[in-house]
Amino acid sequence: MSSPEKAEKRLQGVSSPTGRKGKSKRPARPSMMEGSREAKRTAAMILEVLAGVRKPSDAASVLATSVPRYYMLEQQALRGLVVACEPRPRGPVRSPEREVERLRRQVRQLEGEVLRHQALVRASQRMVGLTSSQSLKPNAKKKSSDKKGRKRKPMVRALKHSLRLQSKETGAETETAVPVSAGVESGGELK
Repeated sequence: MSSPEKAEKRLQGVSSPTGRKGKSKRPARPSMMEGSREAKRTAAMILEVLAGVRKPSDAASVLATSVPRYYMLEQQALRGLVVACEPRPRGPVRSPEREVERLRRQVRQLEGEVLRHQALVRASQRMVGLTSSQSLKPNAKKKSSDKKGRKRKPMVRALKHSLRLQSKETGAETETAVPVSAGVESGGELK
């Protein structure tokens, strides 16, 4: 009987962790034996060499590799073992997707706060009697080409000046004859 067969017989005699034969009351664990058949075979050979059951040269011949290649595989397996034994952080793992979602929620919250603060500023300016342009730009001169300013009503002004010219020519007051719908009130003033 070879040494791997002896090791297998020794493992068969081991009872369950509870000391009872049969099913244990512990919940089922996920399979630790995930991977390809070749990977499982290599891992088994490395573990047998580390346990002293096989010699490195025997394991290399079973794996159909050279002894230096076997040692490289062993070092790689040990590095993987050490990395897998690193303590994991407690709590939920932060994935990039979760981080992006958290940052989006934070942006929405901050945008809401900005809108709230802007409303508070406007309300306090109204209480003091300031307009928003006075409080934001106290020394800024308003440009005539500003498109956000008050819209002009050139038609009404033209009618107003036309009425003045006509009244000077005829000498009569025709300003009151222009209807309000034309944009001039009865006194010749703009709306």
